[in-house]
Amino acid sequence: MKRAVEAERAGEAVRAGEAVRAGEAVRTGEAGRAAEAGRAGETAGGQPIQLRADCARCAGLCCIVPAFSRSADFAIDKPARQPCRHLGADFRCGIHADLRGRGFRGCAVYDCFGAGQQVCQVTFAGQDPADPATASQLHAVFPVMRQLHELLWYLAAALELPALELPALEQPAAAPLADELRQASQEIAGLTRLEAPALLSLDLGQHWQRANTLLRRASELARAGVQGPDHAGADLAGARRRGADLTGASLRGTTLIGADLRRADLRMADLTGADLRDADLAGADLSQSLFVTQAQLDAARGDAATRLPPSLRRPAHWTQ
Repeated sequence: MKRAVEAERAGEAVRAGEAVRAGEAVRTGEAGRAAEAGRAGETAGGQPIQLRADCARCAGLCCIVPAFSRSADFAIDKPARQPCRHLGADFRCGIHADLRGRGFRGCAVYDCFGAGQQVCQVTFAGQDPADPATASQLHAVFPVMRQLHELLWYLAAALELPALELPALEQPAAAPLADELRQASQEIAGLTRLEAPALLSLDLGQHWQRANTLLRRASELARAGVQGPDHAGADLAGARRRGADLTGASLRGTTLIGADLRRADLRMADLTGADLRDADLAGADLSQSLFVTQAQLDAARGDAATRLPPSLRRPAHWTQ
């Protein structure tokens, strides 16, 4: 599996939300399987864009479009655009209740950020996803829509940072940056309403690059005065950071696979795209961590003492 978004990535810049990825392989996630509202992005066509997967309104796209490579995260090899053997005719996963137990841990941590239902219910509204011609277009558009929704999630997260709500006299850079973030979010929201041919012609790298610049500025503003060590893009797989003070650290695109982060202080740390697969977060404080996603938590280990941001939930597989 290839690690998630690298902070300095050229062209596509930060592909932050793919905190656990296997090429373009997907993981059908605990993060998004529940049909809960989740964070909402900008409105498009007068309707708020939901940025949490609602599988009941999708057609199993995450079980069809990506390729799986047999590994610790996937029990089988699966070619791209071929249905997983466990996907039923009703587009429902036959082993969803026991993904981890059946060797599909990768599927248990994936969240499409609501792109699946957007493609099925908006882009191809009223069309039969079982029709081969429609299905071919659905499968082509889904990865594009997922990136757009991922972008919206990060921009929405940036706009929720307390630092961007400070009065001008206290933080003069906050208001102009918030305006830029809102403008970028509105533009991306508009793109989600495009028809399939226009979506497939988008230069996603350009949009990621612009968003990455804004997200960096938001991170720096939020961490002003508490900036910790800069580990952006570093390989800290298996690192022993038990009890470490990582307050305000930059961990953008950092590989933390299997790292010991027990009781670490990660408040105000920027976790954009950090690969937390099997990282031990038992007792760690992520209550004010920046840009941490549900998928990152689902890929990690933790316990009842791990402190989380209020918008995220404790994964079911964590110890009590």
